[in-house]
Parts: sequence; structure tokens; C-alpha cells
Amino acid sequence: MVLLDQTQQALEDIVAELCRSGAQAHAFACDLAGRDAGQRVENALSELGVYCDVLVNSAGYGVFGPAAETDREEQLELLDVNARALTDLTLRFLPGMVARRRGGILNVGSITGYAPGPNMAVYSASKAYVRSFTAALGAELAGTGVTVTCLSPGVVRTAFFNRTTISQTRLFKLMPRSNAPETAEAGWRAFRAGKRLVIPRLVDRIIVSFRVLLPDAIVLRLISVLQRLR
Repeated sequence: MVLLDQTQQALEDIVAELCRSGAQAHAFACDLAGRDAGQRVENALSELGVYCDVLVNSAGYGVFGPAAETDREEQLELLDVNARALTDLTLRFLPGMVARRRGGILNVGSITGYAPGPNMAVYSASKAYVRSFTAALGAELAGTGVTVTCLSPGVVRTAFFNRTTISQTRLFKLMPRSNAPETAEAGWRAFRAGKRLVIPRLVDRIIVSFRVLLPDAIVLRLISVLQRLR
């Protein structure tokens, strides 16, 4: 395994733990917001003498607040990480997978990708892109031996929410939460089974069903009310 993160020390700690359990792992510190990130990742794999058999695109973050009042560069950087880097890495390593007729891609989306998100407009749009991109690739790759899966969880207890004030909203406090290990396991099982989409928990699947069935106007009004800080 080659693990990517911005923080070298955090990576090295995880790699050390994995190696103690008998796994072969390497750390590569990289900021995926950089335009050269994809090439740097490809170079790192080449130096290690390995190729990408399974790509897990799990990097991402959110920005909370009205789009017109939120820093423009921060919103654009969000797109760089959540959408552009995911696409770049996918397009770099997918041809090799197809040529080998094996491997695949696990993209981490979100149930927020099923509806517009006031005060998280760019984030929700980025996750809608991940869902659409994954679904299209899955159809293209049918019969190639390569699978593409979109993992779309609800609220997961991670450091993701440390960057925004969304944790102070009514919506966040009402949303049921899951933990990262269970979510990751559900995603991996679905990927191994060749599923194109997995929403791990029943409660999140019910939420998505309501979002799909209800008109956008109602969904947007409801989300706007629940996103007020309290």
C-alpha cells in the first residue's frame, strides 16, 4: 500500500503500525490541491517500482457558508482536491488497469451529492460530480475486469468537520452518525463485490430516497432551515 496525506508524520505512524501487522506500506506526503500532484504521485510509484492496482480516492474537505461570502480561493481549492485530483489520478491509472484487465477504483462520495446544498454549494456539487463520474465509468468499464465503486456515506465521525462550522447547525445535530472503520469496511466489501454504488447504512439510504423523491424547492427550503446555526 502507498498512503498519501499532507502530513508526513501522521503517514509514517500509520505505515509503522501497518508494517508491524505484516503489511507492506509506504508513505508519500503530497498536497493534492497542487496542479502537479498527479505527476508527483505517478513518479513516487515509479520510484518504488510498483503500479496502481487499486486506487482509493478518499481525499476531500468541505467549506461551509454562503458562496458569495466565502473565500473564493478556498472554494476553488476544494474543487481541486474533491474533483480535479480525483479525476486526474483516475485518468492516470485507469488505462493500466484496463490493459491488465484487473483492478479498480473506489471513490468516496457523500449523500450530499444527491441534492443541492445551500451554504455548502461547491462541496455538494463536487460530490454530485463524484457520483456521476463514477457511474459513467462503471458503465464504460463493464466487461473489462475493472470495477469502479462510489461510496456515499452520511455523517461520519472524522476530523473532516474540524474545518467548518457546520457541526454547530441543527442539520448536523439531527443527522445520525457512523464511524470511519465501519464505513470503510462497507466500502471495501462493496468494491470487492463489484458494486457501482454503496450507501452503507439504511438510515442514509432512506434520507437519499426522500431527497430523490421530493422536489428540489422543498429540499432546499428544508436544508436552509436546518442549516441555521444554533
